Amino acid sequence: MKDFQDNQLIFLLCTPRSGSSLATAMIQNHTEVYAAQEMWYLLSLADLKIAPSRPYGGSGIVKQFYNGILPPEVYHDAARAFASEVYGGLMEKNRAKWIVDKSPRYYILLEFLDVLFPGSRRIGLFRNPLAVAASYKKVNRYTGDPFSLVQDLNKSEPSMKIVDLTVGLFRYYHYFKQKNDNTYILKYEDMAMNPSEELRKICCFTGIPYKERMERYGDPVSEDKADLFYSMGVGDPFLLQHKEAHGDSIDAWKTELTIEEIDTYCRVLGAQIFTELGYSTELAEAEQITGQKYQPEPDQALMQHIEAHFTKVSGYHWQSEYETIHNKKGASRITGSTMDYESAIQIEDNAYQHALTQISQLETRIRLLENRLSKSHTDKKQLEYQLNQIRRKVNKLKSLLPFGNKLASLVQGYLGGRREKS
Repeated sequence: MKDFQDNQLIFLLCTPRSGSSLATAMIQNHTEVYAAQEMWYLLSLADLKIAPSRPYGGSGIVKQFYNGILPPEVYHDAARAFASEVYGGLMEKNRAKWIVDKSPRYYILLEFLDVLFPGSRRIGLFRNPLAVAASYKKVNRYTGDPFSLVQDLNKSEPSMKIVDLTVGLFRYYHYFKQKNDNTYILKYEDMAMNPSEELRKICCFTGIPYKERMERYGDPVSEDKADLFYSMGVGDPFLLQHKEAHGDSIDAWKTELTIEEIDTYCRVLGAQIFTELGYSTELAEAEQITGQKYQPEPDQALMQHIEAHFTKVSGYHWQSEYETIHNKKGASRITGSTMDYESAIQIEDNAYQHALTQISQLETRIRLLENRLSKSHTDKKQLEYQLNQIRRKVNKLKSLLPFGNKLASLVQGYLGGRREKS
């Protein structure tokens, strides 16, 4: 969709069981907003670089293509183009001006999300972590899925639910730590108790014109629209038991969780995250129930174990304590390259363009050799030597380019000299 703009896209970001179904149901109860119950599909785009096993083989080749041959900026541009067509097409088909992507496990790809849509609106939805754990326990009892907070936290192979409750929570905590123009913090408890007031704030942040009674999702703006939204059959299985937000589940953790579960989970998370997310009162109540005083820091050893296991089984690697980009109006999109020379320096000189091509090709070779080096043992020394030689050449070229036309002849001479020696 050619007219699609980043600010028409709203990401609702939170761990599962944090109230995202309720928030989405209210926001989409508007004639100009489209939302599916959940999307998750950006994970499929990010998964291209992981190249899971296929029945016809070739996973290693596909990984080499996405992680070696294909320059990161080209991959990101292509992914953005595809995603923009999806978002824009859904908006067009549903006559909407805004689209909400509510996908709780997007904490897996926050860096990728920022590269593709830096100008999108991002709502960080937070809920008392103990209430989130209690909601997991309640829903899993309802669905019959096995879940034991204490036992699962101690397993050598943590489940995705445990990843959500620990590493996922901290990913979102760090991501939204610094406020910027494109982020908004929403607390579940505020939304449940004052839905109209909180929805007005969300509309102000996103640019969506507030409509009276949007918060009454049980009284939809359109029955057909509501039927389409709920037809997916995912999200909170208890949502439609009510017609509007309520605070019945805010304190349910006190009876839903055992003393052992409260104690174990507070020890794992540490006190600081409760305090900084605005749940000091709930932490104090937990300490009164358990008779314990919790240390500020989380259980780092357990956190590292959970993240390491997830990295191993998924192929994803994260930046430590990653924060959302501080995007301001008019800010340019991240490309993943070291520097966008063509936009920074407008030079038509053939030697300069030739140098850019050489750099691109050399960087591709570096990626390919690094991929081979990670798997190779017999050729390790030879590959390391090749890598060091190519890196020196790339660094030399990049040191010349920013000075523009005056050094274009030097670049050409350098490339020519290297060709004569080779």
